[in-house]
Amino acid sequence: MTDVRDVRDVRDVRDVRETTSCVVGAGPAGAMLALLLARQNIPVVLLEAHGDFDRDFRGDSLHPAILEVLDELGLADRLLAELPHRKIHQATLPTGIPAVIDFARLRHRTRFPFMTLMPQARFLEFLTAEAARSPCFALVRRANVRELLVDGAAVRGVRYRAPDGWHELRALLTVGADGRFSQVRRQSRLQAKTTASAIDVLWLCLPRLPTDPEGILGRVGHGTILLLADRGQLWQLGMIIPKGSFPALRDAGLDSLHHTIVELVPWLTDRVGHLQAWSQVSLLSVQADRLVRWWRPGLLLIGDAAHVMSPVAGNGINYAVADAVATANLLGNPLAAGTLPNRDLIAVQRRRDWPTRITQTAVGLLQDRMLAQALRWQAGPPPAVAVLLRVLLGIPRLADLPLRVAAFGLRPEHVRSGSDAQANPHVRDCQDP
Repeated sequence: MTDVRDVRDVRDVRDVRETTSCVVGAGPAGAMLALLLARQNIPVVLLEAHGDFDRDFRGDSLHPAILEVLDELGLADRLLAELPHRKIHQATLPTGIPAVIDFARLRHRTRFPFMTLMPQARFLEFLTAEAARSPCFALVRRANVRELLVDGAAVRGVRYRAPDGWHELRALLTVGADGRFSQVRRQSRLQAKTTASAIDVLWLCLPRLPTDPEGILGRVGHGTILLLADRGQLWQLGMIIPKGSFPALRDAGLDSLHHTIVELVPWLTDRVGHLQAWSQVSLLSVQADRLVRWWRPGLLLIGDAAHVMSPVAGNGINYAVADAVATANLLGNPLAAGTLPNRDLIAVQRRRDWPTRITQTAVGLLQDRMLAQALRWQAGPPPAVAVLLRVLLGIPRLADLPLRVAAFGLRPEHVRSGSDAQANPHVRDCQDP
């Protein structure tokens, strides 16, 4: 199959459209970027391969940094008022002796000293509905991008398959924001560096009762690390297991999985029976990679399409939204002026690359040194380890550092006041893209 297609070859194409910016993938990075560009009166078409957002998302956490971005757009309070969510104020680590991470420590730094758990489908619907208030925005569902349109060295848009046939969308800027299995990345032929991981994660849900504890809880032992996230009526369970061990775990049967859960969390005994089939369990093969170069002329990749993040610490959505904000800040004026020099694409990667590299390195050390070691504990951490963690978390400066990094990332991004359409000197009246 040909990965690129010359713009002059339009055989079998139902229609050809033009816009300023084409964003592929309506996940957190793509939806946020489309909203920010539309608010600058920059024509943007958002292409989404699925017909809706109702899929089994795992990245349902909204970090304080994301809520601050929404607050800068005047949307945070409405999001929290209108959409179902759960505020997480504390997380209890699996240290044997209770060790609590308290998000209230952030109250002097942000209006949002908590982690928010919200169905990602509802969050994406909210962002795209807000973007649709602008005549500059269009969302095309069931648009499966198959090819990049290439003119010389530059990407000039995409060719996609829809239920009614083939379409071409030509654009000054094409953004790949289509996740860890990005088709745009594959077609771009940009090279990635992959980092091996020592762990995988299983995801499943069990009912939660009003008398259960609140927040995020952790347990360790029996060759696994079990994390429980309070979703209101449900517990979302993440089981960290050794890399490649899932086939053996599955062969041991569901009863063995039930036993492990009950041994670690006895008060779930009356509910593990709700787990009746392996189809209720989702395996996430943990990996981390990043593109050596995020761009080529006319093309930029962001979010998981540019750098797949480990689920440990939930950095993926935080960094995806930060990429989108940086992209809108740096490319808004050039796009409004109808130009896109390579130096502006380089500027986006230069700003976002080093926080991504450092975070991936730190998380890699955490999961492959500490977590892989913890998977060998059969009855919780040794007492010396538990006491050490408890002491370290009791020192405010030490305890606050990982909390701040998890909440805001290494380089928080803020919506520039100059990104507003009224403040942009290049903005013209926007036509429906």
